[in-house]
Amino acid sequence: MQPPRRAVAPSFSSTDFRAALGMFATGVTIVTARGAGGSPVGLTANSFNSVSLNPPLVLWSLARSAGSMPAFERGSHYAINILAAEQHALAERFASKSVDRFADLVFREGAGGAPILDGAAAVFECFNRSRYEEGDHVIFVGEVERCSWRAGAQPLIFHGGRYFTELPL
Repeated sequence: MQPPRRAVAPSFSSTDFRAALGMFATGVTIVTARGAGGSPVGLTANSFNSVSLNPPLVLWSLARSAGSMPAFERGSHYAINILAAEQHALAERFASKSVDRFADLVFREGAGGAPILDGAAAVFECFNRSRYEEGDHVIFVGEVERCSWRAGAQPLIFHGGRYFTELPL
């Protein structure tokens, strides 16, 4: 018997799918880069994952419809800033479309000029290695040129549509 060549149509709504995905607790990141004119761009994302240790690769995804897509598609570098628990307000700011995300924000320039946010729990400075279009998103694979972390930092966690901090078992 031949295996199926396509998935069967989903038996659930997109609302159900989103609710089920929300049951997976993730860390929270802000991915930053420089736009064509040199201005900083960034957004909150929890679609971050490690890919490979050798070479060091990570991935994240962005909706095709995102206004910042041109900056990430064309730019040579981006930074993935993993947020610490005390950066909850920053996560909300970078998730909002109605604010100047970088207003009065302290950051330094990383690889390729990508903004590195002060106070992040960890940072991955990435060369924009490859992109894969899948569904309504683009998956970005970054080759990590530099990474750093803050020892003892507590992570910001996202689960079920809400932010949490780490609670030891």
